[in-house]
Parts: sequence; structure tokens; C-alpha cells
Amino acid sequence: MLLTNNLGYPRVGAFRELKKANEAYWAKKISAEELLQAGLKIRESNWKTQQEAGIDLIPSNDFSFYDQVLDLSLTVGAIPARYNSLLDRIDRQYNLDLYFAMARGFQEEGVDVTAMEMTKWFDTNYHYLVPEFTKDQTFQLTSEKFLNEYKEAKSLGFETKPVLIGPITYLLIGKEKEEGFQRIDLIDRLLPVYEEILAKLADAGAQYVQIDEPYLALDIDAATRSLYGKVFEKLAAAAKNIKLIVATYFEALQDNEETAVNLPVHALHLDLVRGENQLDTILPKVPASLTLSLGVVEGRNIWKNDYEKSLEKIKQAVEALGAERVWVAPSSSLLHVPFDLDNEDNEESLPAEVKNWLAFAKQKLAEVKDLSVLANGEVDVKTAARFDANKAAAESRRTSPLIHRPEVKERTANITDDDATRTSPFSVRKAAQQAKFNLPGFATTTIGSFPQTKDVRKWRADLKKGVITQEQYDKEIAEETERTIRLQEDLDIDVLVHGEFERNDMVEYFGEQLAGYAFTKNGWVQSYGSRCVKPPIIYGDVYRPEDMTVRWSAYAQSLTDRPVKGMLTGPVTILQWSFVRNDQPRSTTTYQIALAILDEVQALEKAGIKIIQIDEPAIREGLPLRKAGQKDYLNWAVRAFRVSSSNVEDDTQIHTHMCYSEFNDVIEDIAAMDADVITIETSRSQMELLDAFAGDFKYPNDIGPGVYDIHSPRVPSTEEMVHLLRKAKAVVPAEQLWVNPDCGLKTRAWPETKAALESMVEAAKILRAE
Repeated sequence: MLLTNNLGYPRVGAFRELKKANEAYWAKKISAEELLQAGLKIRESNWKTQQEAGIDLIPSNDFSFYDQVLDLSLTVGAIPARYNSLLDRIDRQYNLDLYFAMARGFQEEGVDVTAMEMTKWFDTNYHYLVPEFTKDQTFQLTSEKFLNEYKEAKSLGFETKPVLIGPITYLLIGKEKEEGFQRIDLIDRLLPVYEEILAKLADAGAQYVQIDEPYLALDIDAATRSLYGKVFEKLAAAAKNIKLIVATYFEALQDNEETAVNLPVHALHLDLVRGENQLDTILPKVPASLTLSLGVVEGRNIWKNDYEKSLEKIKQAVEALGAERVWVAPSSSLLHVPFDLDNEDNEESLPAEVKNWLAFAKQKLAEVKDLSVLANGEVDVKTAARFDANKAAAESRRTSPLIHRPEVKERTANITDDDATRTSPFSVRKAAQQAKFNLPGFATTTIGSFPQTKDVRKWRADLKKGVITQEQYDKEIAEETERTIRLQEDLDIDVLVHGEFERNDMVEYFGEQLAGYAFTKNGWVQSYGSRCVKPPIIYGDVYRPEDMTVRWSAYAQSLTDRPVKGMLTGPVTILQWSFVRNDQPRSTTTYQIALAILDEVQALEKAGIKIIQIDEPAIREGLPLRKAGQKDYLNWAVRAFRVSSSNVEDDTQIHTHMCYSEFNDVIEDIAAMDADVITIETSRSQMELLDAFAGDFKYPNDIGPGVYDIHSPRVPSTEEMVHLLRKAKAVVPAEQLWVNPDCGLKTRAWPETKAALESMVEAAKILRAE
């Protein structure tokens, strides 16, 4: 039988148990012991689920209370100096206070430190805490989480495969915090800690260790490529009798194949979903000592595996290597998909026909096991029946009338360049907009959402349950919206928002009103820390049957003389943060969404909303990891945004928002989006990200660099914000600058929100006076 291998499993719990436990701990409602017990319960359940599914190589150390990269930073002692005041809080086994301070910042007992920077994990919607490195960086073993969880699993009867982010990838996903060195040059200082980790795992009896090196599937230079062999020689020696597995994912190895197959390891994992044809080139290069783990089950999307196609790849590998040197696996960690399709029972939001096309994490384990059995050839009756059902589901999806709308396809095919071009250049538009709005320099605004309290969430839940009527719900939302408008007026914010109290999520809310979408009840996926999202499912052609946001935006505008922004999510972000159909190009689906958003933009404009924000936080996230595919993506992604935003009057001001992205390599494409105002996250990086908007390329339109980190509970002072704005003014002309938080305020509490916004407005006024 071919062995089955799983790279990682979701960790928030089937019903977000970890989110609830974390937030209770942060609110001091439960103890550290209770939080740790909640983590243990999830880990044990995950290991049991995988064992019962027939997975041979079950991961450990893939669990995290916040982020796996942060876990590793703490493990190797890469703790920035600003946390020195918290070091006396370190408990060698748990480190909870220090750990959460690094993730969220800390503002208690006279100690005030900012959180670490956060950005996207490759091209996913998962956010990690960026390691910070200095020239004199040292490393030491500070946490034994990797060992504790291996031993814990063993004591519960599970033999697991500890998972570590590889040392080269770990350094490359970090950031130099001072000049004069390259972070990859720290490898010789870091390796002894990895050697110590492997030695401890060997002594504990670990049979396999998985080392994740996704950078092997990216564009790397010759020096980095040559480093892999030297690094893994040392790791292999330290591992003693452990069988090392190198896991690559999210792309094909391509020019790194020779390097990867010749590493001194037992097994190499390949992503055969993103790099579906790489077996053709890699199999002739595989040495006799190497086993291949075939990532044939999609680890990042929720469609059922096509057993027939996967079996062709498995057969190709088995014929070349023999069954004993081929494993069956998901393409990547299952962190990026929901827990269990069996928890979905609402046919109104997820029709049975669509549900039959899906597989969540638990179902993907079953697919891996089925493929192993089917490839082996000795097929039992139940597996044979599931094979028949798999073929029937694939055929159903190919032919279903739910999917195809000829009128949508025709409209999408007829998009022209004129549809993606504003009538006048930015200079003309800016003059028209200034004449209309008469905004001061350093104009203040927020990104869209305001705190969604327990009451707001309860109203929405009660409406769904039928506890309150639509009329009662609308009355509550109207009153909350008016309170928020009055608050913004009292704070003297220049451009207001309605607060988005009617919205559950910035993508799910729109998906619920667009045709071609389905929804889950418990399809939660971790975005960062305790933040979970429930991505909608695009299964068919997308269009907008009726207005989506006009009612509440127009109501808010009727309450005030100040401009109120209409708030929309952009087509690329709606695509990226959904589970997307894989039966047509992603660009085609994006253009369909862009036309739906355009229809809403025009409806808002007609209703008198003259400032419209179309958020695109995911446009950088969707950039292909390999340079060869980036230009094509950027062409259609930027064009889709312009389709959604261009067919408006000159004095209608289009905003967009982006967060947690590196902009340097795409700045010209962001400029090509031609939004009148772009707001970006910059506070955690202390305005470093703003450098992309200055330098040799002068960003032509207006920019709002975030001065308030909304992902941290700490309240920044006016002086702190003034300092950030002065840094911004040093690289971007003052007449181009707006003042705003990093992101929406949905997850924050009202007291900290009011205090921070008071400081923000005061900071803007100080800059105006200067």
C-alpha cells in the first residue's frame, strides 16, 4: 500500500473553539491553563481524525495559538529587543504573555510595546508575523513546543511527524531591521538551533520530521540555491536516524529541481496541483534513495478531487519509482480549507447539488486514503463505490445548468479598453473633486467598518433565527448607523463612513447578494490569530441581481452634510477571498465580478454617493509567486479594478484600500489602477512600506498611509501618529497625503476606537498647522 502523508491540519477547531478560547484569555476571562487545555483538546481531536482516516504520516507542531512563524521565532529566540521588558515573563514551556505581546502588542502595567509586522503567507489569505533580524542577531533555543507536542501526541497514542519551517525559508520570509547585512547571511548562526531541535526530536524517538521549504518552488538566486545542499547536509547529520522530509508547495520546482532531488533527505513533497506537470521533468532526475510525496489533493480549495486525473499522476510515479517510494498527500497544509463538510446542513445557502462537488479538510483526508487504495489495485467494495460516486460528481459539475449564464458570458466577452478608462486624467479629476468637497489638507477618514459589538452580532443572529423581524433589525441598524455618523462628526473626521453594521464580512456580504455563489455555515478558515473568515463559494457565472449597498449608504448620507463613502469590496479581493471555481480562468471570473461591482458603483453614484471606496487588499496577494506569470496576472487584475471603477463622473472620487502587502515590485501596476485615493497599512512597518510610493517612481495620485494599527488593542498617542505622518511627509508631498487607520475597525472595542481616532484627528490638525 502507498503511504499516505498529510502536511498540516486546520487548528481553529471545527466551530472556532480556539478563537473563542484565545479571546477569552485576552479578556482575562479564562486562565492560561484553560487556554492550554483548549489547545490540547483541538490537537488531540485533529490527530484522532487523521488516524481514523488512515493517514500514515500525521503532523505535529502544525498547531499554533496564533501563528506558526511566530512560534518558530520564539523557538529560535528571534525576539526583538523592544520585548526585553517582557522577558521576565517567559515560561520556558508556554511563553504566553510574551508570545501574544509579539503578536498583538502590549499596553499594561507601564509597559507599551508595538506588535510585530504582519504580512501574507506567500499568495494565501493567511497572515504571518514577520521575523525581525538585526546585524548582530543571535539565536538560541527558547521554546520546546515542537518537542512537547510530539511527546504529547505519543502519550495519547499517536506517532506523529513534527513539522518545522525550514531555516532558509524562515530567514527569507523575515526582514532586516537595519542596513549593512543580508538576512540569509545569518544562516550559520541559525543552524545550530535547528541541529539542537533535531537532536532533541531524535532522542525522543521521532521517526520522521517534515521541513517546509516553499522557497524551493520560487525564483531564487544561484547563491541561495547552492546553500540548500550545505544546509541540509548539516541537518541530515543532526537528525541521526530521523527520516527527513522536505516539503515544497504553492508552485512547481522548475529550475530548482536538480537542487531539490539531490538533497540528503528521505522524501521530497511536490505540489502537483499548482505544478501539475512537474512529474514529467522531475522523475528522470530522482535518485534511487529518494521517495516522492505527491500532492495531488488540492490543499487550498474545496472542490472534490478528480480521482481519475490523480490516479494518472500516481501511476506515472509508481511506474518510475515503485509503490514503496511513492506517497499520496494533499498539495499543501490543509490550514487553508474548512474543517468538515458534514457540518453543513443548510440547503438554502449550500444546495445539495453544489455540496456534492465539495470536500473540506476531513473529506480531503478520505480522498488521500481512497487514492492510495485505488492506486494499490486491491480495491474493496466501499472504495470502489466512492470511486463511482466521485466520477458521478465530476460529471454532474461539468453539465449542471446551475453554473452557466449565457448573458453573463456575453457581457464579459464584450468588455473593451474604454470600459476600463476614466474620462479625464487624475489632475483634472482632483480639481473637480476638490471643488466639490473642499477638503482640508491631511484629510481624515476611516477605512470603512466600525466596532461590531455583541449587540450588533446578536441582531444579525436573531434575524437569521427569526427571533426578531426584518423591521426590528433595520431599526437597530439605523440607530447604530446614526450614532456612528454623529460620533464621526463630533470627532471632526472629514470623510465619514456608515459603519457597515449590516455586514458580516467584506466578501461574504457581497457574495450573499451575487448570483453564482453558495455559502457555508461553519466553513471557517483562519486568516490570522483569532480572526477567522468564512469564504463564500463561487460555483457559477456571477452577476448582480439588485442593489447591494445603496440603502444604508444613502441613509447615512442623508444624516450629514459631510461626504459619506460608499463601501464596496473590489473584484480581485472578492475572487481571492472566495473559494473559486476551477473550471474556467480566474481572470474570466474576476471580470464577471467587476461588472457586478460596476453596476453597484453606478447605483451609488445615482443615489448621490460621490466618494466610493472599492477595497482591494488582496490584489498583491494574488500575484503569482514566479515572475514569469506576474505580468499577465497584473494586467487582468488591474484592468478588472478599472472596469469596476471607471464609468463614473470626474467629481466622483474613487478610493481603494490595501493592507499587509509589499508594494515595491508592483507599484507601477498599483498606480495603473488609477484610484483617486489609495489607503494602505503602514503603521506596523513604521512607514517603511511607503518607500515604494516615493523613490524613483513617484506615485501620482493621493495616498493615505495608516497611522493606527487596528490589529493591536493598544491605543497610539497623538505624538506617535504625528511622528508617523512626518515620516510620510518626508517621502510623499503633503498635498497627496490623507490620514486614516491601517484598516477597518470592526474587531476593535468602542473605547479604544474613540481614543485612537481622537488622537488621529488631532495629529492631522498638527500637520496642517505645520
